[in-house]
Amino acid sequence: MSRMVHCKKYNKELPGLPAPPYPGPKGQEIYETVSQQAWNEWQTQQTMLINEKQLSMASADDRKYLQEQMSKFLNNEDYHHAEGYVPPAE
Repeated sequence: MSRMVHCKKYNKELPGLPAPPYPGPKGQEIYETVSQQAWNEWQTQQTMLINEKQLSMASADDRKYLQEQMSKFLNNEDYHHAEGYVPPAE
C-alpha cells in the first residue's frame, strides 16, 4: 500500500510521493503535503513552461521563476500557463 498524504492541491487524502523530490526543507514539505498526482501534473506544467519560455536550468533566475510557479501551482494560486495550450477534453 502506498503512503497517503493530505494533498494541499486537492484538499483530500491521496497517495504521496515515494521520496522527497528536492533536498532540504522544501523537498520535505512537498513530500509531506503534495500527492503523487499533483506532483505529476506540476512536472507536466513545468516542462511546458521550460519549453515555451526557453528557460535554462543553468540560470538562477529561471530556476527561481520555476520555484515560484511551482509554489503557486501547488497552492492553487494563479500561475503562468503555456500560451495557446488547450487541455485535452475528458
